[in-house]
Amino acid sequence: MIAGGAALASASVACAADWSVLKEPGTIALIRHADAPGVGDPEGWRLDDCSTQRNLSERGRRHARALGEAFRVNAVAVEKIIASQWCRAVETATLLQLGPVDQQSAFNNAYVLYERRAELTRAAREVLSGWDGRGLLVVVTHGDNIQLLAGVMPSQGEIVAVRRNAVDPAKLTIVGRIRAADTGE
Repeated sequence: MIAGGAALASASVACAADWSVLKEPGTIALIRHADAPGVGDPEGWRLDDCSTQRNLSERGRRHARALGEAFRVNAVAVEKIIASQWCRAVETATLLQLGPVDQQSAFNNAYVLYERRAELTRAAREVLSGWDGRGLLVVVTHGDNIQLLAGVMPSQGEIVAVRRNAVDPAKLTIVGRIRAADTGE
């Protein structure tokens, strides 16, 4: 937990090398939503009703705000923010306070929508391969989605920095990871 702005600044400065990767052209920041206790969603969940979904904890909300502050302290400019339509992803993206959030179904929860994993991954790859790479693209999504796209299962609130493969833009190469501890949480 962050005791104050000084603690956040110290934590951010300590990992400045990790944050610098987000400033390099062509980088995409895949972020797993912040802390939302449990797995999946309750029986009868509905996409249009946050009260039926697994949501961020207070710790998750603090972490999302701290993560956004870490972007600012480390002078990482964001060109665009995309989020899954799930409430915990939208709330994480909104609490970052880095700009308007564009909800896209291509990044919806591949764990809950297991039967649609291939379709979601294909759609997400299309969005990512179409990114012009001029500025940082931030995508707030779910652990399984990131694992399908980048081959790693991030912790909640972790950033997996990737770049598109020059030969095959649909493939992603991991160029860095910033874990929750690196944000001062």
